[in-house]
Amino acid sequence: MRKIAIGAGVAGVLALGALALPAAQADPESGLEHKRNSAGLFGDKPGARALAAEDGATQITDVTVNGGKYIAVGTTKQVSFTASVTATNPDGIADGQVAIWHGSDDADPEQVFGPTTENGTCTAVNATTSTCKVTITVTPHDDTYAYLWNELAGTWHVAAYAAGNDGSETADNFAGTTRVQRYSKLTVNAAPEPVTKGKPVTITGKLTRANWDDFAYHGYTNQPVALQFKPKTSTSYSTLKTPITSSTGALKTTSTAKADGYWRWNFTPKATTTPAVKTYGDYVDVR
Repeated sequence: MRKIAIGAGVAGVLALGALALPAAQADPESGLEHKRNSAGLFGDKPGARALAAEDGATQITDVTVNGGKYIAVGTTKQVSFTASVTATNPDGIADGQVAIWHGSDDADPEQVFGPTTENGTCTAVNATTSTCKVTITVTPHDDTYAYLWNELAGTWHVAAYAAGNDGSETADNFAGTTRVQRYSKLTVNAAPEPVTKGKPVTITGKLTRANWDDFAYHGYTNQPVALQFKPKTSTSYSTLKTPITSSTGALKTTSTAKADGYWRWNFTPKATTTPAVKTYGDYVDVR
């Protein structure tokens, strides 16, 4: 997510404490219950009080999530990352928090992950401005419920909150966007090793991605994946061809052995739901 500059007088700023979540709902296809994070965004934070137009008001000026990188989540491991909000107030900043949520209606989000601590860790930039950092942890599932399900992959909204030392507060449920994506894996094998010059090299692999509905990895089908080669004496890869994954996510193609070097697969998805992934270079000696 790029850094977001937010105006001082955001009209209609909503109280983040009122961003309630619906009860768990059953998915008829998977048989699972989709568990909403009942902690909400910022716990009991009262949220915005629309004081941005008054002297002494708190203003949010910048929000960053995960250093601007997207968040890739697998099937079992929790993923923790840092988010920060920069805010200003003539009397200084007392607190700042960031959360991410999915849906189109901030009054009824589908899922939300908020900070793991009651308050952010604020570092003063100067007497009036501070940057407050929090840790957010995204959980794919627990023993009973699904915290994430496949429909949640893609773009999420970023919400930010800040409080000044004078007691004024401000918040924005649409402070920016990020992406929570289904973690992808890619393998490679080039053979035979060694190979006679002029003979074919067979390069195989498999592209899979996390399924948040059954907590397993499945083949990512019908996806173009670039086959790339780097000669032993070179520092960069060149794309030779772009085959399509099979119905199981498998890849297989051949290329003529011309020189010692490294073979790899490089996947650049068009969809926002899956991150890019590339393999290491598999070295083949040509004799």
